[in-house]
Amino acid sequence: MKIAVDAMGGDYGPAVVVPGAVQAGREFGVEVILVGREPGVSRELARAGGAADGVSVVHAAEAIGMGEGILSFRKKKHSSIAVAACLVRDGRADGLVSMGNTAAVVYISKTILGAMPGVDRPALALLVPSASGRPTLLIDVGANANCQPHNLFQFAVMGRVFMESVMGVAEPRVGLMSIGEERGKGNDLVREAYGRLQAGPVNFIGNVESKDIFSGLADVIVSDGFTGNVALKAAEGVVENVLRMARHELTRNVFARLGFLLLRRHLRKLYKRVDYSEYGGAQLLGVNGVCVIGHGRSNATAVRSAVLRAKDFVQRRAQERLRQAILSCGPSLKGADT
Repeated sequence: MKIAVDAMGGDYGPAVVVPGAVQAGREFGVEVILVGREPGVSRELARAGGAADGVSVVHAAEAIGMGEGILSFRKKKHSSIAVAACLVRDGRADGLVSMGNTAAVVYISKTILGAMPGVDRPALALLVPSASGRPTLLIDVGANANCQPHNLFQFAVMGRVFMESVMGVAEPRVGLMSIGEERGKGNDLVREAYGRLQAGPVNFIGNVESKDIFSGLADVIVSDGFTGNVALKAAEGVVENVLRMARHELTRNVFARLGFLLLRRHLRKLYKRVDYSEYGGAQLLGVNGVCVIGHGRSNATAVRSAVLRAKDFVQRRAQERLRQAILSCGPSLKGADT
């Protein structure tokens, strides 16, 4: 298995991406293709211990910055993201991993790899831990800020198939993100999508709220990309700051420090469960190829985890299962709102 990694992506570029990708290659037995400006990538590769078996570099003359817009995506034909996507399209790589500009990765992946038949808009799907012990899939978490009801319906179908084929969850429960659990709550988009989901080929349990992201109430939570991204980042911020405040309180005096020492191992386990770097990145569902997109602020651990996500997605043949499920829905995936 070969995974193409955008070595120029993220806030820190090759300095973080290269060691994380190399570590993933060694641990998980995958071939890693580092795509980026060869001099800088090779320099970081040497710092990471040198080119080992299964690690190669493909030169890309250009890079897309985290703040660049669609004109740059179109103009930079030889960006590291575009070259990596071409490797997947041409069968030279089985999957793509990037910590780079999310909008760029989504746009370029859809342009080069193409969308699956029946899918109007690919969506970012992210697995997060839950109190139930079984992860929840959030979809969409940032690919589509503006959606129509049939887009949310497509997201729900893709999320259901993902949880069944990749996570082994039978009849996954699908919830719709809203501002209240009652059917009438939410904006026009949510209210219209509610009826469509209720009549669709998913185990729809109704509306859920952002407080349920980590509760385990639903196996799949569907929303437009704007709402999903805001809710996710707010939840991550709360988790990080609560843990930081807990650490501060537990080290204020000698008795608290003693308690902290006793609890430290358990606190580390808790932090590892909710740390974004452990779940690596979000899968871009609905394109003709495996694509995983991570946080811009990803560290080497997050890059390693993202490569593992891509490997799992390829191994479980989730792409073909998604394609078949979407085709089986036929015209019902479309609607008057298209």
